[in-house]
Amino acid sequence: MKLDGRRTDTDNVDDRRGRGATGASLGIGGIIIAGLIVWLTGGNPLEFMTQQVVQNMSTEQSYTPTAEEEQMAKFAVVILNATEDVWTEIFRQNGMKYTPPKMVLFSRATTSGCGGASSATGPFYCPEDHTVYLDLSFFNQMKTQLKAGGDFAYAYVIAHEVGHHVQYLLGTLNKVQQQQSRMSQKESNQLNVRLELQADFYAGVWANHDNKNFGSLEAGDIEAGLNAASQIGDDRLQMQSQGYTVPDSFNHGTSAQRSRWLKKGLQTGNISDGDTFSILYSQL
Repeated sequence: MKLDGRRTDTDNVDDRRGRGATGASLGIGGIIIAGLIVWLTGGNPLEFMTQQVVQNMSTEQSYTPTAEEEQMAKFAVVILNATEDVWTEIFRQNGMKYTPPKMVLFSRATTSGCGGASSATGPFYCPEDHTVYLDLSFFNQMKTQLKAGGDFAYAYVIAHEVGHHVQYLLGTLNKVQQQQSRMSQKESNQLNVRLELQADFYAGVWANHDNKNFGSLEAGDIEAGLNAASQIGDDRLQMQSQGYTVPDSFNHGTSAQRSRWLKKGLQTGNISDGDTFSILYSQL
């Protein structure tokens, strides 16, 4: 992707990398409160607070990101900003106001409004705090384990999670969650597939507009993105992990479905073409 000269300033990214296994070390206020609790329960508050300060300093000083990781962090910021620019304009054209999501960059583990998360969780969007969570090591896993590397492949992952934020703003996410509470597991999974495929479509819509505005897509980018969508299909992942598929347990969509809806968004760039909820499940 051609991203030179793109906007890198933002107040919407919280870089938590290197803050320990919990994703965030205690601040001085938290240490004092925790120390009081230790004192009330018969412990030594001074010893506890000293340990916490040393632990925080040690954690922050021992973490040194690689040059490649720093480059990917800057890339993530540029892509987040790019999604903000595109969706702000799309919402404006439809008489609405777009409120961008936050993004948390973390290493190993962190906490979110939706609970704890680790590197194994993969990138996700939390509607409770309107935030995309991303451990940058996931991009390396895409490249080495899934054979799905490439700038647009990585951008697609971020844009997909931002797509869930778009669904939140449009009320789709809340509506689906309400319906799922009254469904069987199979029905809930199928509804979740529709949700995920629409987020794939929205990622394609973003790329369509971004390319029109900046000529950002280069030769091979679209192929890399479609390959990434295919590599993370439920059927492919289940075959790799257990040697067979269980379609009733699919909750993100097959390889063919995911690449098809991403491609459709890329081709049309029209948000109204992404209704994954009104067609037969078999036709997704």
